Amino acid sequence: MTRRELQALFGHKPPVIGMVHLLPLPGSPQFGGDLQAVHEAALQDAQALVEGGVSGLIIENFGDLPFYPDHVPAETVAVMTAIAQDIRRQTDVPIGINVLRNDARAALAIAGAVGAQFIRVNVFGYAYVTDQGVLESRAHEIMRLRRWLGFEVRVFADLFVKHAVPPGRLALAQAAYDLAHRSLADAVIVSGDITGGEIALDDLATVRNRLPEVAILAGSGATPENVNTLLKHADGLIVGSYFKKDRRARNRVDATRVRQLIDTIER
Repeated sequence: MTRRELQALFGHKPPVIGMVHLLPLPGSPQFGGDLQAVHEAALQDAQALVEGGVSGLIIENFGDLPFYPDHVPAETVAVMTAIAQDIRRQTDVPIGINVLRNDARAALAIAGAVGAQFIRVNVFGYAYVTDQGVLESRAHEIMRLRRWLGFEVRVFADLFVKHAVPPGRLALAQAAYDLAHRSLADAVIVSGDITGGEIALDDLATVRNRLPEVAILAGSGATPENVNTLLKHADGLIVGSYFKKDRRARNRVDATRVRQLIDTIER
């Protein structure tokens, strides 16, 4: 996926993708017992993000700690599909699905069912040591499944994904090249070490130099103070923590903060 194709997908230059962090879902340890409240919170956060000016959304089961390493249960897929479908009806911005920690097959199935445009995959190439254990590449499975199902769903893949340790001798530039040209990811996501963590600008520049024409997204740490610096190297942003009340990822979306960041970019 080229930089121009990314901009064409979102109809905005540069795209800003807001995170819809779902509350704990049924079956997860912290589920509050009220599924309707989970549903309503997701719809309200999605509406606040879109009204604030984001170009797209990613729906993610952020509250389901501790995460399953690979395959989530059927109830998670069912609830995420229902919520994604209602968000799809509510807005016309492009939507992505991320099923944590690394159930790319479920994400692809949900995306195809609701007409979402892309999925996010945390470990798409190589293997990483994470707090869920060792997670391995999903590229061989997902790219074949996408072809077989005929879904027109893009794959946005994390590079040196946060909350994970890459193989010891793996160089960032080599991993970026392999992710785009061997795993065939449509877009590459560069993030900080943790949720909301600031990106090392040298890392972002390294990836840009190695992948001059490939779509690159800055996946964490964006603020009005650094957004224009990030966009010197990245083609778009994925923003979660900054858009939340008090910049805490587990809080609800603050529409004022969304507008502040979008206004900074537009100026």
